[in-house]
Amino acid sequence: MSRTFWDRWARFYDLAERSNRGVNAAAAARVAGLIPAGARVLDCAAGTGLFTLAAAERAGSVLCTDRSEAMLRQARKKARKRKLANVGFAVRDVTALPDPDGSFDAVIAANVLHLLPDPGPAVRELWRVTAPVGRLILPTYLQGTVGAAYGTMIKIYQGVGFHYEHAFTAESYRGFLEGLGLAPAAVEVIPGRVPEGIGVLEKC
Repeated sequence: MSRTFWDRWARFYDLAERSNRGVNAAAAARVAGLIPAGARVLDCAAGTGLFTLAAAERAGSVLCTDRSEAMLRQARKKARKRKLANVGFAVRDVTALPDPDGSFDAVIAANVLHLLPDPGPAVRELWRVTAPVGRLILPTYLQGTVGAAYGTMIKIYQGVGFHYEHAFTAESYRGFLEGLGLAPAAVEVIPGRVPEGIGVLEKC
């Protein structure tokens, strides 16, 4: 998906996300609980910062990154409003990170893998920058299990330029992660209009 789409819709992104706000809030809270106290955290494809802000409550530091500068502006505003001093911001591509191997205790990439034609290289890159004994956290919408009513809403989004590449179910998402051969994958499902599968890979 082009950067132009995300830049154009950055101001309206949080409004659109309200249609699935119960799932989003529960997923962010669950991810926050997976962050070790004092951890160095990287949040990739962070959008307007939902998971960054949640992680910042426990983390020592969080680097909030996205390809869209407009999205990051919205995230920065929210972090300032909350007076979070442990959050930094940078424009990054989830498939080509400049960080050295093992730079972060916990790495988050939420709701992006289903948008990528080939998400495997992105997961491998995220795994590369995850520290030994670190945790890679991959919350991903499970469009493969949405009901008819919300399926209509997704079609409306597609009409304005939003497209996803994969309609994961919990089973197919776990199979995808396991198939990468990086580590055993756990997938916890947050139920709702568009369920969220929170994939977790641990480095031993």
